[in-house]
Amino acid sequence: MNKYVVGVSMIGTFIGGSILLKDFVGGGSCSSKANIFGKTVIVTGANTGIGKETAMELAKRGGRIIMACRDMEKCENAAKEVRGKTLNHNVFAKRLDLASTNSIKEFAKDISKEEEHLDILINNAAVMRCPEWKTEDGFEMQFGVNHLGHFLLTNLLLDKMKNSSVSQGQCRIINVSSLAHVAGDIDFNDLNWERKKYDTKAAYCQSKLANILFTNELAKRLRGTGVTANSLHPGVAETELGRHTGMRKSTFSSTVLGPFFYFLIKTPKQAAQSSIYLAVAEDLQGTSGKYFNALKEKEPAPQALNEETAWKLWEESAKLVHLDEALQECKI
Repeated sequence: MNKYVVGVSMIGTFIGGSILLKDFVGGGSCSSKANIFGKTVIVTGANTGIGKETAMELAKRGGRIIMACRDMEKCENAAKEVRGKTLNHNVFAKRLDLASTNSIKEFAKDISKEEEHLDILINNAAVMRCPEWKTEDGFEMQFGVNHLGHFLLTNLLLDKMKNSSVSQGQCRIINVSSLAHVAGDIDFNDLNWERKKYDTKAAYCQSKLANILFTNELAKRLRGTGVTANSLHPGVAETELGRHTGMRKSTFSSTVLGPFFYFLIKTPKQAAQSSIYLAVAEDLQGTSGKYFNALKEKEPAPQALNEETAWKLWEESAKLVHLDEALQECKI
């Protein structure tokens, strides 16, 4: 009998310790209890993973949530789930294909026309390590979706957010980057990988570095407007983002390394805490142009702090997406 009790106790201790370790590695939870009643939030890529969990938590806090996704069937199902679990009926699915400038302009025009205000924009959607694909407009897919798509979307919604800050108080833009930016390099001679051999990993790292450079330049341009912009690394999470990586397809990784990955890889809910924190935390009022790793402000890689590169990337991005023309087209 004693051996049985000791055995059960040891199992319980192991399970409890495993849960505590998992929580510790996860980086903690957003401690802010702030609600966002009366605020309108857009989360891109919200039908699954980190985006869905972000939308779920912000819906619990009372926000009007617009889940912006390419696949409307998945998005509608996700929005239905969020409404059911949060009892917040102000949760909506809206089509947005970040690989299409036409879709981005249509989405932005609808938001500008239909929404009274826009308080929080979370640029979360991404593709990672995909094959050598092109967007509808001919951009390399990872640079096109992860950076150019959100660059265009954000700029088209800026007037709405600036106006909202006057009546609603400070508005926030949150760009989900990655620790992968440390291996990134912005090749202005070949941003779309048309001259050199395609490297899916390097292309992803470039796009994630671009996220931070864009955020920093955006924050400078937004000074005094009542709108802030910050970027973050959410941590490595078990989501559909890794569907193109060899690790997801490896039997060795899933069986032998699986138990170790359990402790090292965050759940989508854990990884969403950074975006939630940047969206609601009262102590971040006025904070702009910063980079966060999990829930802590960190200094990004040196190349992410280069102001000249950030300015040049903005100028080149604006040319690629024909920003001035797009702004004229989307005027209401």
